[in-house]
Amino acid sequence: MSRPRFTTRQVATAGIIAAVYAVMSLCSSVFGIAYGPIQCRFSEALTVLPFFLPEAIPGLFIGCLVTNLMSTVGPLDIIFGSLATLLAAVWTRKMPVKLLAPLPPVLCNAVIIGAMIAWYEVGFAEGFWSAFAFNAFTVGLGEAIACYGLGLLLLGVLSRSPLLHKSHTN
Repeated sequence: MSRPRFTTRQVATAGIIAAVYAVMSLCSSVFGIAYGPIQCRFSEALTVLPFFLPEAIPGLFIGCLVTNLMSTVGPLDIIFGSLATLLAAVWTRKMPVKLLAPLPPVLCNAVIIGAMIAWYEVGFAEGFWSAFAFNAFTVGLGEAIACYGLGLLLLGVLSRSPLLHKSHTN
């Protein structure tokens, strides 16, 4: 019999991360900053968690998927927004040092969400690249605030836990 990929504790942790991500995103939406070209989801601070916790990858994906089901942007946000978070989480897990852990979510969201919003605004017409540049900048800026501001703070606190150091080396 093969060993399960995730333990029961890791599945529970992924579920908790998903729920916390969704609740934090809803808190951001109260302030009108969770969706659209200028956004700063508080929940994006959690996107650094895969640096220490592999189970954070499915947790973040599911939490983002649940959040994006309520998106005002539309069905593409459900698909591409959630996939951007999944890609960023996998990439974050591979970062060699914690200072780089926030970079994948910033880049993935700036590019993927920036392009998606630009497409919603102008399609692939003549203004696409200008709209993309603007949206990539604003989404990336909001993501950088959440990930480098709050996310690095979170990593600093979590890095003091000896259990998480063991988890990152596995």
